[in-house]
Amino acid sequence: MKKILFVCLGNICRSPMAEFVFKDLVKKNGMEDEFIIDSAATSYEEIGNGIHIGTRKQLDKEHIEYDNHRARRVTVEDYQNFDYILGMESRNVRDIIRIIGSDNENKVCRLLDFSNNPRDIADPWYTNNFEVTYDDIVEGCNALLKFLLK
Repeated sequence: MKKILFVCLGNICRSPMAEFVFKDLVKKNGMEDEFIIDSAATSYEEIGNGIHIGTRKQLDKEHIEYDNHRARRVTVEDYQNFDYILGMESRNVRDIIRIIGSDNENKVCRLLDFSNNPRDIADPWYTNNFEVTYDDIVEGCNALLKFLLK
């Protein structure tokens, strides 16, 4: 059982998008029982709020199911409970490590660090470009799954 936690600043745009894209990917590959997949925030700003309308619209457009997700903050316990904690950008990685204290087990990195073109995933809260964010997340999720299946 692989346990994956996607993390962004508020847990309403990028990380829930990654959560549901990755859930869809493993479902299409018949591996739902092999993964626990969740998402969280590094800030308290959006705690309890649902998925951003732009993320919902993009997931709807791509026919990817999502649930009544509510934003939550990453915890020290998450570090113990998850195998991979994947930030959407370098700032998320720094904030995750600040919250958990240290990353002695090397569980924390950016999602796109698994791709052939490691980089940050832009925050559509600011860019308002949910399609570009979606494309980057799909790239990262495909690369992550490929890595995990080695």
